Amino acid sequence: MDITGPRGTYDILPDKVGKWHRLERVMRQTAELYGYQEVRTPLFEHTELFARGVGDTTDIVQKEMYTFQDKGGRSLTLRPEGTAPCARAFIQHRVYSQPQPTKWYYIGPMFRYDRPQAGRYRQFHQFGAETFGSRSPAVDAEIITLMVDIVTRLGLRDYEVHLNSVGCGRCRLEYRRKLAEFLQPLQAELCDDCRKRVDINPLRIIDCKERRCQEVLTGLPVLRDYLCAECAGHFAAVRRYLDQYAIAYVLDDRLVRGLDYYTNTAFELHVAGIGAQSAVGGGGRYDGLVAACGGPDVPGIGFAIGMERLLLALEENLVEAVLPEGLEVFVAYTGEECEVVAHQVLRELRQAGIRTDRDYMGRSLKAQMKQADRLQVALVVLIGEEEMKKSFYTLRDMDTKAQYQIEQAMLVTEIKRILGK
Repeated sequence: MDITGPRGTYDILPDKVGKWHRLERVMRQTAELYGYQEVRTPLFEHTELFARGVGDTTDIVQKEMYTFQDKGGRSLTLRPEGTAPCARAFIQHRVYSQPQPTKWYYIGPMFRYDRPQAGRYRQFHQFGAETFGSRSPAVDAEIITLMVDIVTRLGLRDYEVHLNSVGCGRCRLEYRRKLAEFLQPLQAELCDDCRKRVDINPLRIIDCKERRCQEVLTGLPVLRDYLCAECAGHFAAVRRYLDQYAIAYVLDDRLVRGLDYYTNTAFELHVAGIGAQSAVGGGGRYDGLVAACGGPDVPGIGFAIGMERLLLALEENLVEAVLPEGLEVFVAYTGEECEVVAHQVLRELRQAGIRTDRDYMGRSLKAQMKQADRLQVALVVLIGEEEMKKSFYTLRDMDTKAQYQIEQAMLVTEIKRILGK
């Protein structure tokens, strides 16, 4: 009788559980600081969900899934990732009929039949965040900033954010053709899997971790050179928002991510010194996923952090942090010029530990106030033309409905005083 755990699994004993509690606490509280709510999906789903959502040509679907038949003859799969189950729940419960965007996060185990290595297991844990309902590049920047804020609040300082755009279906048609032309004469130098991918899905070759395949890719066409005007404009806007948030990033032409559902923005967070593969987490936009899973045409974006990988990165750099819970302030604005200021206020309040959100759906000011009421925030910061001209903000108490003007420089101090921070 073998009394050891299956290969690729491990036990978390009491002397290690405290690290997990802290990790989960910081992740939950940071997500809630941004207005995200927790969702919990089943550990297994119908296999078709991952074949349609993740992509039947990906390594995950072809090689890594734990798939079995139940007693009714149905094909079920232990979830290998969390985004497709969130999309399924979003569709099944008709969440798309509610005011958007929908902002969810999850924490839980995932399962992949992969080769165990440093920080990577066959049962592993992920924290993920998903936003459905908005195509705004401001959402892309927000979710990247959320990922960065999580690791920095945990004490991690030495990291890099890698950024790319994988465009839309139209962009990739031409790029795939050019990439296939580039790879055709080099097929003999590729690994067995990548030789098959040249005609089926050449983008997957860029994501291959085999050293010889990466060497073959020297001089390959760059996907960003084939972006259509709409996708190029979206990516430029994401970068402007990140610059405004002071989020440093590295443009990475080889970053395509390993799942077929990604469109436009793709990103990863890398930490040196944790093994051959340095990515701790990553994600991207997936505007076609909900429709591919049988729902309406609703856009989305998200990311996941490998918790074992992050713990490995934090092993020698743990810093205790205590964060609050819940959403407290909503920033409402009118017009594009005011939106720029609204982003600065949003970032400033969040950095001050005040749980804050804003509108990403292009709503009118009246509709934004209704959204703030639905979110049950204590205060709304109003930014309009008059506020811009006279260098003040209007602060509205959502309980008493009283409004008064605050000097811009005193906003954080005044909100902290009202909230008792």
